[in-house]
Amino acid sequence: MKTMIIAEAGVNHNGDLAMAKRLVDAAAEAGADVVKFQTFNANKLVTASAKKAAYQMATTAADESQYEMLSRLELTKEMHYELIEHCRLRGIEFFSTGFDIENLEYLMGLGMPRIKIPSGEITNLPYLRKVGSFGCPVILSTGMSSLGEIEAALEVLEQAGTAREKITVLQCTTEYPAPMADVNLRAMQTIRDAFGVAVGFSDHTEGIEVAIAAVALGACVIEKHFTLDRNLPGPDHRASIEPLELTRLVGAIRNVEVAMGDGIKRPSSSELKNRYIVRKSIVSAIPITKGEIFSEANLVVKRPGGGLSPMLWDGVIGRAAPRDFAIDELIEL
Repeated sequence: MKTMIIAEAGVNHNGDLAMAKRLVDAAAEAGADVVKFQTFNANKLVTASAKKAAYQMATTAADESQYEMLSRLELTKEMHYELIEHCRLRGIEFFSTGFDIENLEYLMGLGMPRIKIPSGEITNLPYLRKVGSFGCPVILSTGMSSLGEIEAALEVLEQAGTAREKITVLQCTTEYPAPMADVNLRAMQTIRDAFGVAVGFSDHTEGIEVAIAAVALGACVIEKHFTLDRNLPGPDHRASIEPLELTRLVGAIRNVEVAMGDGIKRPSSSELKNRYIVRKSIVSAIPITKGEIFSEANLVVKRPGGGLSPMLWDGVIGRAAPRDFAIDELIEL
């Protein structure tokens, strides 16, 4: 199954439409399936006095509130229209996370094919009920949550009208960048087994290797933050990958998908031609005359294959040579 690769532009456009379009271009050129933004109004998302996270403090002005920071990063409705059209022209799907009920309704009105629930909303009961009421595919991020909180969110979504088979749950560590020791990729499989849902990985680590490993472990969705330049000002740039890394990530995931195969162990078509060269046969260790008894003293196993398999060794020992054999000649019976 093809992995959905979501290139998470998030707020890395810095409130600049031209930069947002360049992010769309980079995601399309990298081969991502989807480019995702974030749709919110700062005054509906945080209180005026809300503090910033430590990682945000390290990457933005220390005397700026979270509200002030987010106000600079909003996408207007007009920007949404232009980005949707730009995505259409570039052949990549536009997607966005709505952070409140009003913006959820707005995005659904724009024709979003699915809803992404960010980790911070997994305990937001009214929000979850609204998401569930749409009955469309849902991607649920689970950063900062316990297995019990995931279970409760799934129950709310189902009770509101979204079937479990439409829900994909992402393992996620809500830290930027996420320490490798806190990633816990195996939790993705625990979630899959516990709730019978499709799973994926929202990757906040540095580099691309963890997302690739997640695909090998069964992720059907990969979400990865990216930026045009990690040195740009803003809260998420430093914990994002750049366009070249995104291209490498997409290529690596597609290679892993092919390499996973169907699970049936059998010789592949590409290696069959090497079997004669690499395998071995029973051959004469010394010259053998007709009628002489084959023994461990006059037989040996060497390449190439194509003669008697060494697995027949016990059946050859003790038999009479049907003809003369020169040294290193393939034995026949």
